Amino acid sequence: MIEHPFIAQAREAVGAAHVLTQDLAAYAVDWKEKYHGRPLAVVRPGNTAEVSAVVQLCAQHRLSIVPQGGNTGMCGAATPDDSGQQVVITLSRLNKIRAVDPANNTMTVEAGCVLQTLQETAESVNRLYPLSVGSEGSCQIGGNIATNAGGVQVLRYGNTRDLVLGLEVVLPSGEVLDLLRGLRKDNTGYDLKHLFIGSEGTLGLITAATLKLMPLPSAHAVGMVAVKSPALAVELLQHMRDRMGERFSAFELMSHAMVALTRRVFPALPQPFAQAHDWYVLMEVADGGADAALTADFQSALEQALERELVIDVVITQSQAQARALWELRDNVSEAQQHDAPNIKHDISLPVSQVPRFIDEVSAELASKFPGSRLFCFGHLGDGNLHFNLSRPEGTDNALWLKKNDAVNDVVHAAVARFNGSISAEHGIGQQKVDELPRYKSALELEVMRAIKRALDPLQLMNPGKVLR
Repeated sequence: MIEHPFIAQAREAVGAAHVLTQDLAAYAVDWKEKYHGRPLAVVRPGNTAEVSAVVQLCAQHRLSIVPQGGNTGMCGAATPDDSGQQVVITLSRLNKIRAVDPANNTMTVEAGCVLQTLQETAESVNRLYPLSVGSEGSCQIGGNIATNAGGVQVLRYGNTRDLVLGLEVVLPSGEVLDLLRGLRKDNTGYDLKHLFIGSEGTLGLITAATLKLMPLPSAHAVGMVAVKSPALAVELLQHMRDRMGERFSAFELMSHAMVALTRRVFPALPQPFAQAHDWYVLMEVADGGADAALTADFQSALEQALERELVIDVVITQSQAQARALWELRDNVSEAQQHDAPNIKHDISLPVSQVPRFIDEVSAELASKFPGSRLFCFGHLGDGNLHFNLSRPEGTDNALWLKKNDAVNDVVHAAVARFNGSISAEHGIGQQKVDELPRYKSALELEVMRAIKRALDPLQLMNPGKVLR
C-alpha cells in the first residue's frame, strides 16, 4: 500500500515517533463508544510551531483536521469520520504551564494541560481555578475551552467562557493568532477569542490560554438535602441564595433513581439518608473565613428551610472526607450510566423557574410514549442545566432501544423549544446534534455562523461535519 505523502512530511515536522498510523483505535472512538472513525494518521505536535506546520501540511494536501484533547466529550466532536482522509491532531504534548501570575490572578497554560493539574497549580499559589467537571482527571483545558465546558460551579463562577482572558490559536491557514492578554478591560474592537470558545475545533486549534484565577476559599461547607419535588428545590435555591449570597457555589439536583443507580454501580459510596426520598439536592458554599463560621451560617439557613418545609431531611458533612464522598455520588453519575445500559442522553438548559414544570410534563409524556423506560434526571439546577437521560426498559434489546433515539429526542427537544430553552447546555453540538441544530436555530443565526466559518476556514478543513453541515 502506497503511503500518503503527508505522512513523511509530518514525520519531518514533528518527529517520526509522533506520527501514528497504526493501532489508532483509542483516537478513533468517542468516550461513549457511539462514534467510530478511521483516521489517516494521528499527529502529536509538541509546540505551537509544530501545530502550525502540521496544519499547513493538511491544507496543502486538502486533508481535514480533527482536533483532539482528552477525548472525554459527549457529542463526538473529537472523533474522525471513516473516510481515512482525516488527520487527528492531538494536543496532549502541549502540556506546559507557561506562566502563573498571582498578582494579576492569571495563569497562561498550553492546551494539553489536564484540568486537575491546573486546579492543583492554582492552589499551590493560594488561588482557585474554579472549573470543575467529572472528567477533570483526564480532560484537557483546550477541549474544555473548545466546548465551553460548564460543570458544577457555574452558579458562582460562570462557564469556561467566563474564565478565559486570552487565547493562542492556530488558524486553518497555519497562521498563529496570538490573543494571550491577561486583561480584564480591553475595548479595542471585536473580542476575537470568543469566536473560538465553544467552536468545537471548527474554526481553529486552540494551543494556549490565559485563564482567570480566583481567591482560594479557606472555608467550605457541603450538605445534602431531601426534597419532595423539583418545585420545592427551586424555592430552596432562592432561599439559600438569599441567605448565603456569593458564597453559594453549587446546587445539584438528583433524582432518587439516579442516586440509587450510582450506588448500585459503586456500592462503596455513602447512603446519605436512612429513608429513600424522591429528590435530593447537593449543595456547597465557600468563603475566605473560618470553617466553623461558614458551617454555622449554612446550618442556620438549612434549619430555616426545614422550618419552611422546603426540605424533608438534611445532612451536613463534618469532614473533607465526608464531603468528598457526597460529591462522588454526583461525580460518578455518568460512569454509572455507562455501566448500566445504553441511554439516550440530553444536555438541556431551561429558565430555572420552568424546570419543575418541564420535568413534570416531559416525564409524563416519555412514560406514555415509551412504556417501561427509565428516566434519570440530574443536573446543575442553579443554572438551569438538566441532564435528562432515558434508559431502556428492563429486558429490552440495547440496539432496539437505541433505534428510538430520534423519537425520544423529538419529544424532549420539542419541549425544550416550547420552554424557550437550549438543546445543548454544556456538552456542545459535535456530530450528535448537528442535524438537529437547524430545527432550533434561526436561519439567520445559522447563516452568520456559516459566514464566520467560511471567512476563517475557506477550504472547510477544520473538523467538518461538527456543529455545522
